[in-house]
Amino acid sequence: MTHTTKLWRRAAVAAAVTLATLPAMAQETFKVGVVSFLSGQAAESFGVPAVNAGKLLIEAFNTGKAPAPYNKTGFGGLKIEPIYVDENGGATKQVQELRNLYDREKVDAVIGYVGSGDCLAVAPVAEEMKKFLILYDCGTPRIFEDGKYNYVFRTAAHAAMDNVALARYLKARNIKVDKFNMINQDYAWGQDSKKDFTLSMQQLYPNAKPEADLLPKFGAGQYGTEVSALLSKPADVVHSSLWGGDLQAYILQAGARGVFQKQIPVFSAADHVLVTLGEKFPNGAILGARGAYGLMSPKSALNDWWFDLHTKAQGNYPAQPAYRMAQGLMGLKLAVEKAMAANGGKKPTPEQLAAALKGSTWPAPGGQVTMALGDGQQAIQETAIGRTRWDAAKKMVVVEDIQRFPAECVNPPANMKSEDWMKAGFPGAKCN
Repeated sequence: MTHTTKLWRRAAVAAAVTLATLPAMAQETFKVGVVSFLSGQAAESFGVPAVNAGKLLIEAFNTGKAPAPYNKTGFGGLKIEPIYVDENGGATKQVQELRNLYDREKVDAVIGYVGSGDCLAVAPVAEEMKKFLILYDCGTPRIFEDGKYNYVFRTAAHAAMDNVALARYLKARNIKVDKFNMINQDYAWGQDSKKDFTLSMQQLYPNAKPEADLLPKFGAGQYGTEVSALLSKPADVVHSSLWGGDLQAYILQAGARGVFQKQIPVFSAADHVLVTLGEKFPNGAILGARGAYGLMSPKSALNDWWFDLHTKAQGNYPAQPAYRMAQGLMGLKLAVEKAMAANGGKKPTPEQLAAALKGSTWPAPGGQVTMALGDGQQAIQETAIGRTRWDAAKKMVVVEDIQRFPAECVNPPANMKSEDWMKAGFPGAKCN
């Protein structure tokens, strides 16, 4: 054996020993900031269920156990690494948290936000930073109707759909409405919701008169004054877009004083409190879920899988928060994989992600999602409205007399703002 060969063998053995003592090379990950209410009045019934659903789905993605077209492991082979952030604390805090996610945590994307005020605050910041952001919930149409974005998307329909569908349901069922009351939260979501319901009623019930128009602050919790006002103004229906802990408190307090025995409650976003309130939820309430979600979701293989996965893991069926988080993560997954297919399999940049999601469509448990508004940045989807009944045998609230509304029936066309569309009498609406 030559001297050179001996040296080569020693070097090879030394290299092998060194490599054996090093940790295995870490798998490349795709870091996602997930923001929702983990504390405060919106946590129990909305924020925490949304995050729990996100954890379930991310685990299914990372283990390759989701059905097609979501059956690739992770995001195109990239392991998903979530970082969870509490949305509680107000818009100023959320802006700082968003900057921290991008600058300190180095996330590749953020998906989050329930509060419309938070969405309005963080969207311009993500755009300024040129970072990819998905708004998975929030309702105000103002984000994409008043602003233009390249890096910001909302993967669920805005609130105009909810209130147009409610008014259409009332009309389709020939429910008499000569007078109506309203109670909504005094911030963007509540203000937009009351405006959209009022405009829709003006078209479908032109002779109906609004009576009480109540705007308690977000997180009020006590509604004695508002309940008294509702009782003092007799009406056929009482409309509300309250949600989370506020909605639960209002229902308990108004129900105890007999409001719902005299006025049909009409809720735009209430399915997420059915399980927690149980038989205390009013019978015969007209109910929306901000989509065809939960007990009003469509029959499909994908929805069957999601419903079963969630029910087994959480001990209850998925409602609005779970469905909205799921369709946002599914849209993000397909966008990442589409971008990777176009760039040779590398992790996509924010610009590549935006190009992949813009104007796209994908199947979700609640039906097809299409990025049709806001220059391809804002989703539309079908929705459903039904009526509630306590089923003593099943020991749960069931939803009956369900009517489904196609996306193009209850969402404005791409060339019109929702307010203008409602005022004009829903031109171009395509209803079955």
